[in-house]
Amino acid sequence: MKLSVIIPVFNEVNTVCHVIDAVRKCGVKDLEIIVVDDCSTDGTTALLDSLPPSPDLVIAHHDHNQGKGAGIRTAQKLVTGDVVIIQDADLEYSPTEFPQMFQLIEEGKADAVFGSRYSGRIILVDTWIHYKGNQWLTGFSNFCSNLHLTDMETCYKMIRADLFKSFHLECNRFGFEPEITAKLSRLHARIYEVPIAYTARPYDEGKKIGWKDGVAALWYILKYNWFVHRI
Repeated sequence: MKLSVIIPVFNEVNTVCHVIDAVRKCGVKDLEIIVVDDCSTDGTTALLDSLPPSPDLVIAHHDHNQGKGAGIRTAQKLVTGDVVIIQDADLEYSPTEFPQMFQLIEEGKADAVFGSRYSGRIILVDTWIHYKGNQWLTGFSNFCSNLHLTDMETCYKMIRADLFKSFHLECNRFGFEPEITAKLSRLHARIYEVPIAYTARPYDEGKKIGWKDGVAALWYILKYNWFVHRI
């Protein structure tokens, strides 16, 4: 089975090449890497364009900044693999987690696998507000979707590609996380959760999600679980 790794990028000139290299070394043999540059302004665009052509690497560009979810929608049309995962372009998540997640789908046990930052593995201690925000949003999502997740907001959601490509995705920013979770729940997808390592990045090093995204996530949880019928 082939794994398609989607990397939405905005202003990550210092880390994006390290992330691409880490994905290539993750331990899954058959890979494609789809990088979507969301109109970066820090040199990321030129850096990506300078990379040598490779059969495992697809690079797309937005002509104006639209957000992480929009980058994922662009990549959705380019996926050729059997399984899809989202990889942030910073160094908070490690692609070394891919094989354990991939195996559950490869063996036919799961339709989706979430990598949980809060289920027993060593993590770099995050701020109280970020941890509690994730906890509250996950709890509210669980209530609305009738799932029992420990980390709905995790970036690491590995999904069967046929399911992923069938979704009508709408959110432009970080609302992708509650949107895709709700849609998987409504399809009664078999979701597994596995513990992953996580190194939280502080805001002064470029972390982009903020409190407004948390407030918006509450609406998206309600919207995609209860009000929007199209999947």
